[in-house]
Amino acid sequence: MSKTKQLLIDAAREVFARLGVTHTTMNDIAEASNKGRRTLYTYFKSKEDVYMAVVSQELELLNVRLKQLMKTKLSPEEKLIEFIYTHLSTIDEIITNNGSLQADFFSDIKEVQQVRLRTDVQEMRMLRQLLTEGVEQGCFVDIDVEMATTIIFYSIRGLEVPYTKESVAERMQQRREHIANFIIKGLK
Repeated sequence: MSKTKQLLIDAAREVFARLGVTHTTMNDIAEASNKGRRTLYTYFKSKEDVYMAVVSQELELLNVRLKQLMKTKLSPEEKLIEFIYTHLSTIDEIITNNGSLQADFFSDIKEVQQVRLRTDVQEMRMLRQLLTEGVEQGCFVDIDVEMATTIIFYSIRGLEVPYTKESVAERMQQRREHIANFIIKGLK
């Protein structure tokens, strides 16, 4: 990625956080980046394109963290629990650190879903690998790995909104052992 494009994305992230996506204009982004509108339009067709580039970069943080987790020497059970909490805490961090993204991330679900598709595919691949390792090591019963991957993935996704919008995160941390037991017992 060119330095100019990255500068525009960084400036947009700051402006979106300050003004909200709805109230931000392309002119605001151009001014914040100290680049002209012409330069901005060279890289992005619209404010929505800029927003999707910001969301895409933010979601890359999730991929990076999950890939790091997959390299650890944790048991499949421990890794699965960390996988779930890493996903939820990273989504929470992305949204919390970006102010206006909290409202826009979930309200623009159709557009955001398009951006998330690449991340989702990679995340499901890692989850599938984790479950396969668990079966091969005898940690999990001989489960339908594809079905378990889908169920766990969409269960995690279903927790994102309450995890980021309510005090669910704190309660989940307090009940971490119970949640872990529930998931692991189901796989055993």
